[in-house]
Amino acid sequence: MDGHAECPRLGFSMGVQWACCASLHGVTSRARHEIQPAVWFGCVIRSTLARSPGAMKDRCMRTAAWLCGAFTVLCSLSLQAQQVPQGDGIRTEATVMVEGEQPGPGLWLVRKGNHDLYILGTLSPLPAKMQLQSHQLERVLAEAQEIIRSPYVSFSVDTGWFKGLLLLPKMLGARNNPDDKRLRDVVSPASYARWTVLKARYIGNDGGIEKRRPLFAAQELYKEAMERTGLDGKNIITPIINKAIEAHHPTVTVVSEKIVVTDVKPLLKEWSKTTLDDLACFDNTMTQLETDVDAMRARANAWATGDMAALQALPPAYQWEACSKAITEAGIGKRLGFGDAENKVKARWLAAADQALERNTVSFAMLPLNDMLGADGFLAKLQAKGYTVIAPDE
Repeated sequence: MDGHAECPRLGFSMGVQWACCASLHGVTSRARHEIQPAVWFGCVIRSTLARSPGAMKDRCMRTAAWLCGAFTVLCSLSLQAQQVPQGDGIRTEATVMVEGEQPGPGLWLVRKGNHDLYILGTLSPLPAKMQLQSHQLERVLAEAQEIIRSPYVSFSVDTGWFKGLLLLPKMLGARNNPDDKRLRDVVSPASYARWTVLKARYIGNDGGIEKRRPLFAAQELYKEAMERTGLDGKNIITPIINKAIEAHHPTVTVVSEKIVVTDVKPLLKEWSKTTLDDLACFDNTMTQLETDVDAMRARANAWATGDMAALQALPPAYQWEACSKAITEAGIGKRLGFGDAENKVKARWLAAADQALERNTVSFAMLPLNDMLGADGFLAKLQAKGYTVIAPDE
């Protein structure tokens, strides 16, 4: 074994010197296949832990993954929550999910003279049983002189294997409410009643989740709901890009900002006592699962089939900002500088795009759709710089 182990369920590469990676806005991961999102902000945990024996290795890896998630705002989740009215019931998912090979969306084009930057807008979750077969994407990747990776903020802790084992008890408690409180003690009676219905539908009899902070209970609920509704947060783009990089050897530009912690013990102590403002996150997640699952499925189908008209006609999938802010605006998040890091990485991505358009005839990048579009999105910022921006269906 090369010092890495794979956790198939979460898609994390495990170890103790770890980096949890997040896209802009603290949600979309660059995990699952690429140490990135989101999205799902994914986690990569590297080093020697995979060499530890049996049950201890498994326990360490599971624990490290949970802690990773705590400090990167839902490491394994790319929640794209919808700002919709409260619902009393749970809507039935009527949309039939597409399967098999699908073309995916067309590429956006940013042009400077005869220099082109193609951008793929990514979405999560997607239909669980689809495979992407995009001839346009393959052609562009074959011609690209430079590939710009999705921007991300990473959080890393450098610690030895033995020291990591000593920290296990604190790691295990990081996802739970302080003072042994349970969900019913920290959320409103109305919210808890809604939670009970959704938990029964998507999770079942799991007493352990009742100890979780609302943010992490919401994470688990969402993940289980996606599995049961034909959706998947897996990263299907990065393997295609990695294959193209191996075949064609373009310049690869990584846009990131790393927050490094060398002594995790005081951080864990502070985290265990931190009260998070995550009730809005908890309620928003339940609202989405009560009212918006079918729209999520329709949105995923539109992305898979390349139906840009349908994708743009559907309500936008907002990043789960309430959940992101629950950590980034807590004292510990501010002290670690998450907000500043996000602003820095956004500016670096724009600078990387400028440089690519200056020196290459063909470049490629990918960004979450929510980061690309809108008045404050990357495409608007590139257009404001004087570049020509062409939509896929133009």
